[in-house]
Amino acid sequence: MKDKILNIAPNARFLEAQFLTVCLPKETFHDTALQLRHDKELQFDFLVCMTGMDWGETLGVMYHLRSTKSGREINIRVETSNRINPELPTVSDIWATANLNEREVFGMLGIRFINHPDMRQLFLRNDWVGYPLRKDYNADPDINPIRLESESNEDAALTLEMTETGEIQEKENVIFEDDEYVVNIGPQHPATHGVLRFRVALEGEIVKKVDINCGYIHRGIEKLCESMTYPQTLAMTDRLDYLSAHMNRHALCMCIEEAMGIEVPERAKYIRTIMDELTRIASHLLFWSTFCMDFGALSAFFYGFRDREKILDMFEETSGGRLIQNYNCIGGVMADIHPNLISRIKEFVKYMPKKLKEYHEVFTGNIIAEQRMKNIGVLSLDDAISHGVTGPAGRASGWSCDVRKLHPYGVYDKVDFKEILYDKGDTFDRYMVRMDEIIESLHILEQLTDNIPAGDYAVKTKPIIKLPEGQYYKSVEAARGEFGVFIESHGDKNPYRVKFRSPGLTLVSVVDLLASHNKIADLIAIGASLDYVVPDIDR
Repeated sequence: MKDKILNIAPNARFLEAQFLTVCLPKETFHDTALQLRHDKELQFDFLVCMTGMDWGETLGVMYHLRSTKSGREINIRVETSNRINPELPTVSDIWATANLNEREVFGMLGIRFINHPDMRQLFLRNDWVGYPLRKDYNADPDINPIRLESESNEDAALTLEMTETGEIQEKENVIFEDDEYVVNIGPQHPATHGVLRFRVALEGEIVKKVDINCGYIHRGIEKLCESMTYPQTLAMTDRLDYLSAHMNRHALCMCIEEAMGIEVPERAKYIRTIMDELTRIASHLLFWSTFCMDFGALSAFFYGFRDREKILDMFEETSGGRLIQNYNCIGGVMADIHPNLISRIKEFVKYMPKKLKEYHEVFTGNIIAEQRMKNIGVLSLDDAISHGVTGPAGRASGWSCDVRKLHPYGVYDKVDFKEILYDKGDTFDRYMVRMDEIIESLHILEQLTDNIPAGDYAVKTKPIIKLPEGQYYKSVEAARGEFGVFIESHGDKNPYRVKFRSPGLTLVSVVDLLASHNKIADLIAIGASLDYVVPDIDR
């Protein structure tokens, strides 16, 4: 692959790391990225993760690319010329998922992306002073005051264009015209599934455009991780997608364990996989409950929460936690499973299929529900890949993207299960993928419960953990898609940089695409079918 990349980019430099890492000059980066995306042999069509970096004298971005055709992965490292006026070319025209990611990097590190169509803040206020993810950022409010009143126009999107002479000029684009009728949905609104704000331009009941406004519960988790030891960072993952808390922590533990060369006991792998699948079912049951509630089916809301409680009771008995289990640790799990867990899982595996049949009778087959779901909010396969929409939403568009199948972890290589794929990519298919995945998760649990090996549930680790110098990435199949963890270590007890690959950010990035030209009621249905969790978006 190196020879092929050198043919495309003769000035590329290679670094040894977990994945092949290619350093490219910013002047040729856009053209090279375009060739990497469309080359028939390489075809890096999936921008998995985009991480803004502060390397001291320069700033830059790490681009983690994957080919959905071959499964090959590379990292692209691109640096700015300096810290004073850092600029890089946009790749939002190559991979649509870069649009919101570049806005995040702009707000957090101050890197401006040339030809990006909408260079606004994504998570921070328009009047925020300073760039929090820079190493020299001082959070003292006396040094970096936040103005109480902003004079900026939230309808103004800045585009940076390069002239023929190589100069950068600023061009202001207007998000909404003065005569457009714009309504706010959120930030406090039950149908936004969290503190999220949609500014929606309407023509009658038809949606013309949706402007996503994030950051209402941004807590700076990635910045906080830089001042924590590795065991301390584990708790941060639980506060992202709290409905995938166990899986998120699993990803961070695996990333640290792989970097340190820790071999996790087989018993711990079985336990982690069982808890992952219980978490997936609990999350999908909550999805069904809130999805139906958004449609007005209130009885269904109570049915789903009733059955989800059975799983939360299992979590509480084994780990002491219900929503957030605090169970995975570096080297295994915090404690062995409760003696009742296996028998309770077996009871649940017998109980749940009957209830799923009832769910379909109550809601799925309802003619009103079908009319509001089918052919609404269609996401094509190409758009799903370009926006990085993984998980059930991506598989509803026919994208085989299940990390459990592509990069097996835990004991997923020892169990038989189907990757649920649909092909229409509409609201109904996104709904059905999750319903069918509950069946597959029950099947996985059925195979694992009688085969948990004896032995230790964790290995002992040193009180102070230091990762070898380098860059590491690990991901899991969380309930809403690929949740990834990128760590750059300089050999210290604290990570130099931590990036969480949020499946929720990619899900919310397609709301405008799917809702435009549909009715405003369809916007609620589409958002419910995407099933994003706002703390996962904001981080």
